[in-house]
Amino acid sequence: MRPQSNTTTTYINTFSDPSSSSVDRRITTLSNHLLNHQMASVNQSVSVSPTASSDSVFAHLLPAPEDPILGVTVAYNKDPSPVKLNLGVGAYRTEEGKPLVLNVVRRVEQQLVNEASRNKEYLPIVGVADFNKLSARLIFGADSPAIQENRVTTVQCLSGTGSLRVGGEFLARHYHQRTIYIPQPTWGNHPKIFTLAGLSVKTYRYYAPATRGLDFEGLLEDLGSAPSGSIVLLHACAHNPTGVDPTTEQWEQIRKLLRSKALLPFFDSAYQGFASGSLDIDAQAVRLFVADGGELLLAQSYAKNMGLYGERVGALSIVSKSADVASRVESQVKLVVRPMYSNPPIHGASIVAAILRDRDLYNEWTIELKAMADRIIKMRQQLFDALQSRGTPGDWSHIIKQIGMFTFTGLNAEQVSFLTKEYHIYLTSDGRISMAGLSSKTVPHLADAIHAAVTRVV
Repeated sequence: MRPQSNTTTTYINTFSDPSSSSVDRRITTLSNHLLNHQMASVNQSVSVSPTASSDSVFAHLLPAPEDPILGVTVAYNKDPSPVKLNLGVGAYRTEEGKPLVLNVVRRVEQQLVNEASRNKEYLPIVGVADFNKLSARLIFGADSPAIQENRVTTVQCLSGTGSLRVGGEFLARHYHQRTIYIPQPTWGNHPKIFTLAGLSVKTYRYYAPATRGLDFEGLLEDLGSAPSGSIVLLHACAHNPTGVDPTTEQWEQIRKLLRSKALLPFFDSAYQGFASGSLDIDAQAVRLFVADGGELLLAQSYAKNMGLYGERVGALSIVSKSADVASRVESQVKLVVRPMYSNPPIHGASIVAAILRDRDLYNEWTIELKAMADRIIKMRQQLFDALQSRGTPGDWSHIIKQIGMFTFTGLNAEQVSFLTKEYHIYLTSDGRISMAGLSSKTVPHLADAIHAAVTRVV
């Protein structure tokens, strides 16, 4: 028997036997004709698929504008000037202007690589258990009653951004109020994150341009008029973009106001230890709110304080009234995470957990962390001194009063444009600069540029 190469051949061979009648041969001819016609129809239907046509199904899309923060780096990279300076990026740089990988991080990474028992299996939905436990202790304190009473639900998320998004979607699904009040101004991603999570975003006054400090009265007035039960976003420390934080006494007034109106705090902690150099000092505001027994949410990031920007390491913690509620909260947070990214990556969280659980590694980290914070504080002082020595018009004391990575210079959009065009200095249009992008060598260049801007551009 001959091999049957395909259905068509088999069908033709069946009716091609010499003993077949003329009727059989006519049937064969008709069958071949119908089969060829059917195949041609199939080929024709495939060729007119819209995705195979010359015009893209996405041809109607318009180019999206650059992200206002990340777009600064795009413009900087295109500038061929040898004196260009990027003060828009929210990442630490060394005195030489280079990205920094902490020594303690390199050591731990090497240890992890050498552990033959490590594998690449999926993590649980909530992530690395040790990471979650130790992250909660870091921000709330090892002796926190909320932790001791098992009232804290912590899940590993994709850095601070992912933690905010998971928290926002959890609230949109399960909280009775869907309005969140965010400070004006705030990090540019905040309104986008919460809007897409399903919350309605409103603002409260925070920054006073006239004093380049906190508009405390405006803050109290706006939050005081917010509907009972509303969510309030608070920067735990080193407010982005202004660098302006409430005092301890002001935090206590904010706490009393929020609790009296049953407003739900949602803290964004992106700079613990990176602002003042002390992990405990930078956690004081959060711990103040936890100490009163009330509920809150907190997004936590290790991008800045461990330099793990690209590893996307963060956590969402939800403090509840009881252990039973906390358990149910965790079960529902899992249902938010599962269809979003299923489970978090293992490498960065393993680095953090290893550092936080080992006393020697932890101490080494705090030393490196304080060195980063101190360098930024030093840059603040040098820039202030340089402007003073030039007799630059205005009061520039806010530069040394503000804290953390960013400074709100007070420059307007026209002056910012002047800095970029004439001095090749890149920053966001609202006048925010990253102090971590400065060095002792570049401070004079920036001071010259600011002096020229405020004296020549109104």
